[in-house]
Amino acid sequence: MHFKHTLLLCLLSTLAACSTISKNTSSDWLLIDDFENSLSKWQSVDTQNETKPQVKNPQITVIQPEQATTSTSTSTSTNHYLLKKPARDGIVGNRKALSYTKLPQAVEVGQTYTFYIRINVAAFPNNHAFGLSNLTPELINKHAYDAFEPTLRVTDKTESNGLVNDGALMVKIGNGYSNIQNYTTKQSAKPLQTNTWYDVWYVVNNAAASKQGQQYDVYVKGGEFKEQTLVYKNAQFRMKREQPLIYFLANCNTGPIKKPYGNGGLRYDDLYMSKGTNLNNPML
Repeated sequence: MHFKHTLLLCLLSTLAACSTISKNTSSDWLLIDDFENSLSKWQSVDTQNETKPQVKNPQITVIQPEQATTSTSTSTSTNHYLLKKPARDGIVGNRKALSYTKLPQAVEVGQTYTFYIRINVAAFPNNHAFGLSNLTPELINKHAYDAFEPTLRVTDKTESNGLVNDGALMVKIGNGYSNIQNYTTKQSAKPLQTNTWYDVWYVVNNAAASKQGQQYDVYVKGGEFKEQTLVYKNAQFRMKREQPLIYFLANCNTGPIKKPYGNGGLRYDDLYMSKGTNLNNPML
C-alpha cells in the first residue's frame, strides 16, 4: 500500500507539472513587435559595407502590407510584416546588414524563455540569421555574427569548405550549423518553401553551461510540418557568454563581391516572448 501511495503521489506531481506548462496562454506572451506601427524601436546599421561603387546604407529593412484572410471568416484584413534584405537586387558587397531591437524583458542567467516568430522566405539565394544577443548596440555593431547567442539561419550559400546549404532552417551547433530535423523520417528537414509562413518556437535555456544551459530547443509548424513539431533538441548558444539576453538581432549579407550569395529577402512577423516553456500560439 505504501508503494502504491508513493506511486500515486509521483503521478499526481507529474500531472501537476505538465498542467503548469499547458496553462500558459496567449496572455502570457510579451510582444516584441508585430510591425503594425513604425520601426522606431529598431536600429539598422551596415557595419561592413564593401559595395563598389559604394551605396550608402544599402540594406532594405522596411514594413510591408499583405492581405490576410482568417481561417474562420471570408473577410480580409491588412497585416504588416518586416522585410529584410542586405541590399537592393543587383547590389552586392554588403557583408553585415544588422537590425536589432531591445527585448521588453531581459532573460536573466538561469532563466528559460520561449520565443515565437513567424518567418517567410521572399526569395533565394540568400544568407540570413536571426536570434538573441546579450550585448549592447555598440558591441553588436562591433561583433556582428559573434553578437548572437541562440541563432536560427536561412541560407542556400556554399560554405568555404565546399558544403552547399539547401535552404532548410538551421540552428547553431559547435563551430558550425545544422539543418533542423524531421525526426519522424529520420532525415534533415526539407528546404523552406518561398512565400510560405512558418511558425517557429525556440525555447531558450539561459542557465550556465555547467548546469546544462546555453542551449535551445526549436519547434516548427509549416511546410512539411503540418502540426507543431520538435525539430531540434539542445542546439547551442554561439558564444556562451552566460549573460542576460537583451536584444533580438537579425543579420544578413550579400556575400563578397567576387562570389556573392545573393540578396533574397526574409520576412519577419509577430515576435513574442514568454517566461518558461510555452508552446501555445500567441496569435490564437
